[in-house]
Amino acid sequence: MIRDGRARRLATEFAGNWLDIRRFEEHNAVDRDRFPSFTSELREAMFEEPIHFVLDAVQRDGSVLDFLYGNYTFVNAVLARHYGMPEPAEGAWTRVDDAQKYARGGLLPMSVFLTKNAPGLRTSPVKRGYWIVHRLLGEYIPAPPPNVPVLPTDETKLGDLTLRETLAQHRANPACASCHAKFDSFGLAFEGYGPVGETRDTDLAGRRVETAASFPDGSSGSGLEGLRGFMRARGQTEFVDNLCRELLVYALGRSLLRSDEPLVAEMRKDLAGGGYRFGLLVRDIVTSRQFLMKRVTPAS
Repeated sequence: MIRDGRARRLATEFAGNWLDIRRFEEHNAVDRDRFPSFTSELREAMFEEPIHFVLDAVQRDGSVLDFLYGNYTFVNAVLARHYGMPEPAEGAWTRVDDAQKYARGGLLPMSVFLTKNAPGLRTSPVKRGYWIVHRLLGEYIPAPPPNVPVLPTDETKLGDLTLRETLAQHRANPACASCHAKFDSFGLAFEGYGPVGETRDTDLAGRRVETAASFPDGSSGSGLEGLRGFMRARGQTEFVDNLCRELLVYALGRSLLRSDEPLVAEMRKDLAGGGYRFGLLVRDIVTSRQFLMKRVTPAS
Protein backbone atom coordinates (compact mmCIF):
# COMPACT_ATOMS: atom_id res chain seq x y z
CA MET A 1 0.00 0.00 0.00
CA ILE A 2 2.68 2.50 0.92
CA ARG A 3 4.56 1.74 -2.30
CA ASP A 4 1.54 2.53 -4.45
CA GLY A 5 1.81 5.62 -6.66
CA ARG A 6 -1.23 7.08 -4.92
CA ALA A 7 0.90 7.51 -1.78
CA ARG A 8 1.82 10.93 -3.22
CA ARG A 9 -1.64 12.08 -2.16
CA LEU A 10 -0.82 11.04 1.41
CA ALA A 11 2.51 12.87 1.26
CA THR A 12 0.94 16.01 -0.17
CA GLU A 13 -2.13 16.22 2.04
CA PHE A 14 -0.55 14.99 5.27
CA ALA A 15 2.65 17.03 4.90
CA GLY A 16 0.67 20.07 3.80
CA ASN A 17 -1.46 19.99 6.94
CA TRP A 18 1.19 18.88 9.40
CA LEU A 19 3.91 21.27 8.21
CA ASP A 20 1.55 24.14 7.39
CA ILE A 21 2.55 24.63 3.75
CA ARG A 22 -0.78 24.02 2.00
CA ARG A 23 -1.10 27.57 0.70
CA PHE A 24 2.58 28.30 0.07
CA GLU A 25 2.07 28.38 -3.69
CA GLU A 26 0.14 31.61 -3.03
CA HIS A 27 2.88 33.07 -0.81
CA ASN A 28 3.62 36.65 -1.89
CA ALA A 29 5.39 38.19 1.11
CA VAL A 30 8.82 38.08 -0.57
CA ASP A 31 10.15 41.37 -1.95
CA ARG A 32 10.73 40.46 -5.62
CA ASP A 33 12.91 43.53 -6.21
CA ARG A 34 15.35 42.54 -3.47
CA PHE A 35 15.11 38.83 -4.30
CA PRO A 36 14.53 38.60 -8.07
CA SER A 37 15.48 34.91 -7.99
CA PHE A 38 12.26 34.19 -6.09
CA THR A 39 10.22 33.31 -9.15
CA SER A 40 6.97 31.40 -9.31
CA GLU A 41 9.03 28.40 -10.44
CA LEU A 42 11.26 28.62 -7.36
CA ARG A 43 8.25 29.03 -5.09
CA GLU A 44 6.70 25.88 -6.57
CA ALA A 45 9.99 23.97 -6.19
CA MET A 46 10.23 25.03 -2.54
CA PHE A 47 6.74 23.64 -1.97
CA GLU A 48 7.58 20.37 -3.69
CA GLU A 49 10.79 19.66 -1.72
CA PRO A 50 9.13 18.39 1.49
CA ILE A 51 6.53 16.51 -0.56
CA HIS A 52 9.28 14.56 -2.34
CA PHE A 53 11.08 13.99 0.97
CA VAL A 54 8.00 12.66 2.78
CA LEU A 55 6.95 10.55 -0.21
CA ASP A 56 10.41 8.95 -0.33
CA ALA A 57 10.21 8.08 3.38
CA VAL A 58 6.75 6.58 2.87
CA GLN A 59 7.52 4.51 -0.22
CA ARG A 60 10.83 3.04 0.90
CA ASP A 61 9.62 2.62 4.49
CA GLY A 62 12.38 4.90 5.73
CA SER A 63 13.07 6.14 9.24
CA VAL A 64 10.92 9.02 10.43
CA LEU A 65 14.04 10.35 12.18
CA ASP A 66 15.33 11.28 8.72
CA PHE A 67 12.85 14.14 8.90
CA LEU A 68 15.14 15.62 11.57
CA TYR A 69 18.59 14.24 10.82
CA GLY A 70 18.61 13.11 7.18
CA ASN A 71 21.76 14.16 5.31
CA TYR A 72 19.93 14.32 1.99
CA THR A 73 17.15 16.16 0.21
CA PHE A 74 15.43 16.36 -3.19
CA VAL A 75 15.85 19.18 -5.71
CA ASN A 76 15.07 20.12 -9.27
CA ALA A 77 17.20 22.49 -11.37
CA VAL A 78 15.57 25.66 -10.01
CA LEU A 79 15.93 24.67 -6.35
CA ALA A 80 19.45 23.29 -6.87
CA ARG A 81 20.48 26.67 -8.28
CA HIS A 82 19.03 28.39 -5.21
CA TYR A 83 20.95 26.02 -2.91
CA GLY A 84 24.22 26.17 -4.88
CA MET A 85 24.01 22.46 -5.72
CA PRO A 86 24.83 20.76 -9.04
CA GLU A 87 21.76 21.09 -11.24
CA PRO A 88 19.91 17.98 -12.45
CA ALA A 89 18.34 17.84 -15.89
CA GLU A 90 15.61 20.42 -16.45
CA GLY A 91 12.29 19.15 -15.14
CA ALA A 92 13.82 16.26 -13.17
CA TRP A 93 13.82 15.81 -9.41
CA THR A 94 16.83 14.05 -7.91
CA ARG A 95 18.04 13.00 -4.49
CA VAL A 96 21.12 14.86 -3.25
CA ASP A 97 23.18 12.96 -0.67
CA ASP A 98 25.71 14.59 1.66
CA ALA A 99 23.48 17.67 1.61
CA GLN A 100 25.22 18.97 4.72
CA LYS A 101 27.88 20.37 2.37
CA TYR A 102 25.22 22.84 1.26
CA ALA A 103 23.75 23.44 4.74
CA ARG A 104 20.73 21.28 3.84
CA GLY A 105 19.32 17.87 4.72
CA GLY A 106 16.06 16.82 6.33
CA LEU A 107 13.08 19.09 6.90
CA LEU A 108 14.66 21.69 9.18
CA PRO A 109 16.62 23.80 6.63
CA MET A 110 14.14 23.55 3.74
CA SER A 111 13.50 26.91 2.11
CA VAL A 112 9.74 26.53 2.14
CA PHE A 113 9.61 26.78 5.94
CA LEU A 114 12.30 29.44 6.22
CA THR A 115 10.61 31.61 3.59
CA LYS A 116 7.05 31.16 4.81
CA ASN A 117 8.11 32.21 8.28
CA ALA A 118 9.86 35.42 7.26
CA PRO A 119 8.18 38.78 6.58
CA GLY A 120 9.90 39.67 3.31
CA LEU A 121 12.96 41.81 3.99
CA ARG A 122 14.16 40.25 7.20
CA THR A 123 14.10 36.93 8.97
CA SER A 124 11.77 36.15 11.86
CA PRO A 125 13.32 34.04 14.62
CA VAL A 126 9.96 34.28 16.39
CA LYS A 127 7.95 32.75 13.53
CA ARG A 128 10.62 30.21 12.63
CA GLY A 129 11.03 29.15 16.24
CA TYR A 130 7.29 28.95 16.77
CA TRP A 131 7.01 26.72 13.69
CA ILE A 132 9.56 24.30 15.21
CA VAL A 133 7.88 24.19 18.61
CA HIS A 134 4.29 24.02 17.35
CA ARG A 135 4.50 22.01 14.12
CA LEU A 136 7.36 19.62 14.90
CA LEU A 137 7.26 19.32 18.69
CA GLY A 138 3.50 19.70 19.07
CA GLU A 139 3.48 22.30 21.82
CA TYR A 140 0.53 24.68 22.05
CA ILE A 141 1.45 28.30 22.75
CA PRO A 142 -1.29 30.95 23.11
CA ALA A 143 -1.53 33.87 20.70
CA PRO A 144 0.35 37.06 21.71
CA PRO A 145 -1.56 39.92 23.34
CA PRO A 146 -2.91 42.55 20.93
CA ASN A 147 -0.60 45.35 22.13
CA VAL A 148 2.71 43.68 21.22
CA PRO A 149 4.96 46.19 19.40
CA VAL A 150 5.62 45.34 15.75
CA LEU A 151 9.22 45.07 14.54
CA PRO A 152 10.28 46.72 11.28
CA THR A 153 9.84 44.37 8.34
CA ASP A 154 13.20 45.39 6.83
CA GLU A 155 16.55 44.37 8.35
CA THR A 156 18.11 47.58 7.08
CA LYS A 157 15.72 49.63 9.24
CA LEU A 158 16.38 48.08 12.63
CA GLY A 159 18.66 50.94 13.67
CA ASP A 160 21.84 50.24 15.60
CA LEU A 161 20.58 46.99 17.09
CA THR A 162 20.68 43.61 15.41
CA LEU A 163 17.50 41.54 15.25
CA ARG A 164 18.93 39.30 17.97
CA GLU A 165 19.48 42.33 20.25
CA THR A 166 16.02 43.69 19.46
CA LEU A 167 14.44 40.40 20.47
CA ALA A 168 16.50 40.33 23.67
CA GLN A 169 15.01 43.71 24.59
CA HIS A 170 11.55 42.36 23.83
CA ARG A 171 12.11 39.37 26.13
CA ALA A 172 13.10 41.73 28.94
CA ASN A 173 9.37 42.36 29.38
CA PRO A 174 8.18 39.63 31.79
CA ALA A 175 4.83 39.47 30.00
CA CYS A 176 6.62 38.46 26.80
CA ALA A 177 9.49 36.41 28.20
CA SER A 178 7.48 33.39 29.32
CA CYS A 179 6.38 32.52 25.78
CA HIS A 180 9.37 33.75 23.81
CA ALA A 181 11.72 31.72 25.99
CA LYS A 182 10.05 28.62 24.53
CA PHE A 183 10.82 29.29 20.87
CA ASP A 184 13.07 32.30 20.10
CA SER A 185 16.25 30.25 20.46
CA PHE A 186 15.17 27.78 17.77
CA GLY A 187 14.61 30.63 15.34
CA LEU A 188 17.91 32.31 16.20
CA ALA A 189 19.72 29.10 15.23
CA PHE A 190 18.38 29.71 11.69
CA GLU A 191 19.87 33.20 11.30
CA GLY A 192 22.38 31.73 8.86
CA TYR A 193 19.46 31.49 6.41
CA GLY A 194 18.03 34.68 4.93
CA PRO A 195 14.45 35.71 4.13
CA VAL A 196 14.13 33.25 1.21
CA GLY A 197 16.07 30.46 2.90
CA GLU A 198 19.37 31.38 1.24
CA THR A 199 22.55 30.70 3.22
CA ARG A 200 24.24 33.88 4.41
CA ASP A 201 27.00 35.27 6.62
CA THR A 202 25.62 38.82 6.90
CA ASP A 203 22.12 40.27 7.12
CA LEU A 204 20.67 42.76 4.64
CA ALA A 205 22.28 45.63 6.57
CA GLY A 206 25.71 44.03 6.22
CA ARG A 207 25.95 42.97 9.87
CA ARG A 208 27.47 39.57 10.55
CA VAL A 209 24.82 37.09 11.68
CA GLU A 210 25.13 34.96 14.80
CA THR A 211 23.58 31.49 15.05
CA ALA A 212 24.39 30.63 18.68
CA ALA A 213 21.38 29.77 20.80
CA SER A 214 20.54 28.76 24.36
CA PHE A 215 17.70 26.27 24.18
CA PRO A 216 14.82 25.93 26.68
CA ASP A 217 16.41 22.94 28.45
CA GLY A 218 19.51 25.00 29.30
CA SER A 219 21.72 23.48 26.61
CA SER A 220 23.33 25.59 23.92
CA GLY A 221 24.35 25.11 20.32
CA SER A 222 24.89 26.92 17.07
CA GLY A 223 23.09 26.77 13.76
CA LEU A 224 21.51 23.70 12.22
CA GLU A 225 23.83 21.23 13.97
CA GLY A 226 23.19 22.88 17.31
CA LEU A 227 19.45 22.52 16.78
CA ARG A 228 19.85 18.87 15.77
CA GLY A 229 21.89 18.32 18.92
CA PHE A 230 18.99 19.61 20.99
CA MET A 231 16.60 17.35 19.12
CA ARG A 232 18.72 14.26 19.78
CA ALA A 233 19.04 15.09 23.48
CA ARG A 234 15.47 16.17 24.21
CA GLY A 235 13.29 17.14 21.28
CA GLN A 236 13.26 13.77 19.52
CA THR A 237 10.81 12.22 22.00
CA GLU A 238 8.42 15.14 21.55
CA PHE A 239 8.83 15.02 17.78
CA VAL A 240 8.00 11.31 17.55
CA ASP A 241 5.00 11.69 19.84
CA ASN A 242 3.70 14.62 17.79
CA LEU A 243 4.22 12.79 14.49
CA CYS A 244 2.21 9.82 15.78
CA ARG A 245 -0.62 12.12 16.82
CA GLU A 246 -0.61 14.14 13.61
CA LEU A 247 -0.73 11.06 11.38
CA LEU A 248 -3.45 9.48 13.51
CA VAL A 249 -5.55 12.66 13.33
CA TYR A 250 -5.09 12.70 9.55
CA ALA A 251 -6.05 9.03 9.19
CA LEU A 252 -9.11 9.21 11.45
CA GLY A 253 -10.31 12.60 10.22
CA ARG A 254 -11.02 13.80 13.75
CA SER A 255 -9.39 15.16 16.87
CA LEU A 256 -7.89 12.66 19.28
CA LEU A 257 -9.73 11.50 22.37
CA ARG A 258 -8.46 10.28 25.71
CA SER A 259 -9.37 6.77 24.61
CA ASP A 260 -6.83 7.08 21.75
CA GLU A 261 -3.88 7.42 24.14
CA PRO A 262 -3.13 3.65 24.34
CA LEU A 263 -2.89 3.53 20.54
CA VAL A 264 -0.51 6.52 20.49
CA ALA A 265 1.63 4.81 23.13
CA GLU A 266 1.66 1.61 21.05
CA MET A 267 2.72 3.59 17.96
CA ARG A 268 5.61 5.18 19.86
CA LYS A 269 6.72 1.82 21.27
CA ASP A 270 6.60 0.06 17.91
CA LEU A 271 8.54 2.87 16.22
CA ALA A 272 11.32 2.73 18.81
CA GLY A 273 11.54 -1.05 18.57
CA GLY A 274 11.44 -1.19 14.77
CA GLY A 275 14.02 1.31 13.60
CA TYR A 276 11.47 4.13 13.43
CA ARG A 277 10.20 2.90 10.03
CA PHE A 278 7.28 4.88 8.65
CA GLY A 279 5.40 1.73 7.71
CA LEU A 280 5.06 0.79 11.38
CA LEU A 281 2.91 3.88 11.91
CA VAL A 282 0.70 2.95 8.98
CA ARG A 283 0.37 -0.66 10.19
CA ASP A 284 -0.60 0.33 13.71
CA ILE A 285 -3.19 2.83 12.46
CA VAL A 286 -4.89 0.70 9.80
CA THR A 287 -5.17 -2.33 12.11
CA SER A 288 -6.48 -0.28 15.04
CA ARG A 289 -10.03 -0.42 16.37
CA GLN A 290 -10.30 3.35 15.83
CA PHE A 291 -9.55 3.03 12.11
CA LEU A 292 -11.62 -0.09 11.45
CA MET A 293 -14.73 0.98 13.37
CA LYS A 294 -16.73 4.18 13.14
CA ARG A 295 -17.89 5.93 16.31
CA VAL A 296 -21.61 6.69 16.20
CA THR A 297 -23.93 8.59 18.50
CA PRO A 298 -26.84 6.81 20.27
CA ALA A 299 -29.32 8.73 18.10
CA SER A 300 -27.82 7.31 14.90
